[in-house]
Order: sequence, then structure tokens, then C-alpha cells
Amino acid sequence: MRATGVVVEYNPFHNGHYYHLQETKKATGADCVIAVMSGNFLQRGEPALLSKWKRTKMALLGGADMVIELPYSFATSHAPRFAFGSIFLLQSIGAETFCFGSESGDAELFSNTHESVNAQQETYQEFVRSFMSKGLSYPSAASRAYESLNIPLALDLSKPNNILGFEYVRASRELGSHIRPLTIKRKNADYHDVKLGEGNIASATAIREAIFTKDPRQAASYMPRYTLELLDEEQSEKGTLMNWERFYPLLRYQLLSTSPSEINRYYEVEEGLEYRMIEAMKRSDSFETFMKHLKTKRYTWTRLQRACLHVLNKVQKEEMLTILDSSPSYIRVLGMTATGRNYLSTVKKSLDLPLVTTVSKHDYAGLKMEAKTSLVYAQGAARDILRAEKEEFNTPPVMIR
Repeated sequence: MRATGVVVEYNPFHNGHYYHLQETKKATGADCVIAVMSGNFLQRGEPALLSKWKRTKMALLGGADMVIELPYSFATSHAPRFAFGSIFLLQSIGAETFCFGSESGDAELFSNTHESVNAQQETYQEFVRSFMSKGLSYPSAASRAYESLNIPLALDLSKPNNILGFEYVRASRELGSHIRPLTIKRKNADYHDVKLGEGNIASATAIREAIFTKDPRQAASYMPRYTLELLDEEQSEKGTLMNWERFYPLLRYQLLSTSPSEINRYYEVEEGLEYRMIEAMKRSDSFETFMKHLKTKRYTWTRLQRACLHVLNKVQKEEMLTILDSSPSYIRVLGMTATGRNYLSTVKKSLDLPLVTTVSKHDYAGLKMEAKTSLVYAQGAARDILRAEKEEFNTPPVMIR
């Protein structure tokens, strides 16, 4: 059986994601589509709207055949490590290709751009450091560095999905991987669009905005029926859907009850950011207000949210870097269809990494971090918190016939 991979978060799964999965099948001709998916916390530094298990079910109903988990350390890291962890896992489980959505839609542009930049890697890194020393955020510094190389870059690296696509291609090349990149051009909605717009495809950002600030049913036509049902199910079980405001009291407690020196030990808290976080917290009665007080030109909103996640979860630099300095050490299966089970049965004896379906039977550092952060995630529930706390250990892989 031939497998292809996709890197996803599905927060929540919508019509654009369905389109991507169907086009991936057409483009690759693969027998099995494997989704590597972030767990309860996401790359933009946010808690997932609903649990990894509900999002896994959405993925399987939407066309994926297997969902494996991208560990917290990679899922909440900056783009290069996020991409490295994702591609490493897809390679490890035997995917021949991976397919990502992009503003470009031309995989050859990504490969050519990587070759051009890689030929001047040292100069590029010097430019990045120089621009960051002038107060630019990493994404802005990286974009300016690309421009400064004076090479004909046909790929627009100021676009968020193009940036991630470039990092996926770079990760696969650095791994010396046989896995081949393909890309599907994003349809209709831009990544950062906050309006639902016309047609039946909107960005996940716009859909979340509608869910939390408007009538959620306004977003109904932009999502499959099963996504709406699973959102309702999560709301019924936990009494709420998750966003940063659910965790703001916990974050506030952490910042106001912890010394600056201790806060500085948490991952991505650098250059005196701990003092700014404490002062911003004293002036804020909501997470949104806190972020507006915290924001500077030097740090992107996403970068600051990730730092807040690590404070919330008490993830220290040493513990995070120990995991990030190596490759993922296991493959955790979150769910499968019958096709996914058939594929796994054909490859499991040849896999280089151990398979994990039951967390309690293993002792990997990444799984320990997953258990700790999932316990924090459970505190956002408005009801039945004890049940939510047990999900990480008690939930078997989701099976869809």
C-alpha cells in the first residue's frame, strides 16, 4: 500500500480541509492518507478548540485514514522545528509523499527556492541575526533575509502557508528523505481572514471568530455536518469549547505567584520578557487585553502566545530543548479507519520507531510532557473535569469503519 502524509491541526475541521484531503488523494494516488496532527495545544500558541480525540474523529470522517500525534514540544515550537517533527514522523511511518496547502500551489517553486537559499545558508543566517538585532520578529527577519540574498525568488515567503511549506521542504531535504513534496493551492480564504465571506470555504480563524463572538450557526455552511455534531458533543460534555480566555485565570495565577527568575526558566521567555508579562498581567482583566499590553514590534502575537503556553504548562527550557535537540522517539496513533489499520499491519514490523497506542505502557519524555500538558488542558472544562483529566490515559485510538 502507498501512503501520503498531511500536516494538520483541524481547529476545527472545515470544508477547506476536506478539499485539501480529496485533492491530496487525487494528486498522489495514494492508498492511505496519514495526518500528523498537533495535540491539545497548537503552533500558534493556542489551546485547541476541542480535544485531540474529537479532532481525530473529524479527520477520519473527512478522508484521512490514520492520525498520528505531533508531540507538544514540536507542535508548539517555531516553524522549522514544527516542520522537522512533522516530516520526520511521516517519513518514519512510511509515507512516500506529503502534500501541503499553500498560497503558491507549485511544489517546484518550493524546491527551487530551497536550493537557492541553501547555497547561501551562512549569509542568510547572518541576515536573519542582523534584522532580529534591529528589533524585527523572526518571521519578518527571515522574509527580509530572503530578499537580501539577491537571488530570483519566485516564491512569496511573506505568506504563512508558503513559509510552512518551505520549512517542510527544507526538513525533508535535511533529513535526506525520499519523501516527495506536493502542494495544493489554497482555495478562496486566506489564512488570516477573519470574515466568513462568500462560498462555502472560510479560514479556521474566521470560523473560530464566529463561534466565540457571533452566532456559531453562521459558520455552519463552512463545515461538514460531522464537525458541527462533534462541536455540539464537546460543548455538551465539557460545558464549553476551549480558547485562551478559558485559561486566563490559570495563566494569571502562574504569572502573579511566580518570581521573575522562575518565569525566565520557561521556554521562549527571553530578554526580560518575564517582567513585561507580569506588568501587563497587572493591567489586564482578559487574555485579549493582556496580549495587547504585552505586544511589541519585536515579538509576533504567535510568538508571545507560545511563551504564554509554556508558562501555563510550566515547561522549562532545559526540558523542552532536551526533546527538541533530538528527533521524535515514538509514533503515537490517535485513530484509524479500516484502510489505516490495513496499512499499519503491512508496515509495523519494519518501522524504526515504536508504536504507541496506550500511553501508560511507555516512558518516553515526550509522552510525559503530553500527559502533563493534557492535564492542564483539562482544567479548561466547565464541567466533568475529572473525566477530562483522564482522557489522555483512558481514551483508546479512535476507530472508524
